[in-house]
Amino acid sequence: MAGRGKTTFAKRQKELARQERRRAKLARRVERKELKQARSGESVPNGIDPDIAGIRPGPQPLPWDLVEEDQAPEEEDE
Repeated sequence: MAGRGKTTFAKRQKELARQERRRAKLARRVERKELKQARSGESVPNGIDPDIAGIRPGPQPLPWDLVEEDQAPEEEDE
């Protein structure tokens, strides 16, 4: 019976560590939820689909890298 106190202490430490991990996980979940709500509220007003926000009907402007290539002078072969 001499070893009983040692196992009880280890068991208690394990349970305390488990509870601390649970608290930390819950805090991370709450933080992610608040961050997600903050981001979704700022970027696009209500009633507008965020996937198509900012798209105009008709031809779209060229990407920046294609515009530079089109404006470069073409070399003529002699």
